[in-house]
Amino acid sequence: METEFTKYHGLGNDFILIDNRLSSLPLLTPEQAVKLCDRHFGIGADGVIFALPGENGTDYTMRIFNSDGSEPEMCGNGIRCLGRFLADLEGESRTKDSYHIHTLAGVITPQLMADGQVKVDMGLPRLLAGEIPTTLGTAQTKVINQPLEVAGKTWEVTCVSMGNPHCITFVEDVAAIDLEMIGPQFEHHPVFPQRTNTEFIQVVSRDYLKMRVWERGAGITLACGTGACASLVAGVLTGKCDRTATVELPGGPLQIEWSQTNQRIYMTGPAQRVFTGQI
Repeated sequence: METEFTKYHGLGNDFILIDNRLSSLPLLTPEQAVKLCDRHFGIGADGVIFALPGENGTDYTMRIFNSDGSEPEMCGNGIRCLGRFLADLEGESRTKDSYHIHTLAGVITPQLMADGQVKVDMGLPRLLAGEIPTTLGTAQTKVINQPLEVAGKTWEVTCVSMGNPHCITFVEDVAAIDLEMIGPQFEHHPVFPQRTNTEFIQVVSRDYLKMRVWERGAGITLACGTGACASLVAGVLTGKCDRTATVELPGGPLQIEWSQTNQRIYMTGPAQRVFTGQI
């Protein structure tokens, strides 16, 4: 079977996008997605994203397989790329600049901006341990600056869900973190029953954060949109940053806002098409 695809990236977090609008089931299996994501023997990507028909009144549905074949609830950089992909698919017939997209994390709304950026209403952060989920604390408590033993060291962690789990820890120098060694130990720590994404954050100023990330199911990536959102929330909860800040990732900056008015998270950043092909 021949499948058409388009490669996109958001700050270097790269994805294979598949036009799946004629079927409610992904055209590829997780095993096929793993092969396509291989950077030596496939196309190369952090994940494969499928644009499926909408559900429950939404415009479209998003499904994503990570490079290890697992399926996350949502992906922040990925949904910006999906918004751009949908606009490209619709072409001259496009009648709107925003899409209501059904995901496993709820309905997410990317909006295409005039300057080429994509602004996404990421919804409400979830802060209770049972929602994340983690066994740190009790199910109905928030996990803020909790001690966690990883790799023989005690880390203070704050946990946030953006529809997918995040564990955030603040460090003096993100460049000094041995991410390849320590990332998997956070991801698979027993206190995270569904594993976790892990963000290491250096506070440069109250409106500027530096971030490195170990993504659940993908490992080291150049950017993580949901992680940037979760990190800003953690920074506000711990009194380290303002409600609007630039989050600098290895692939570039994202603008994140946690609205005081409606408590929703807004993420703004790029999504760029790289190339198209058939496989």
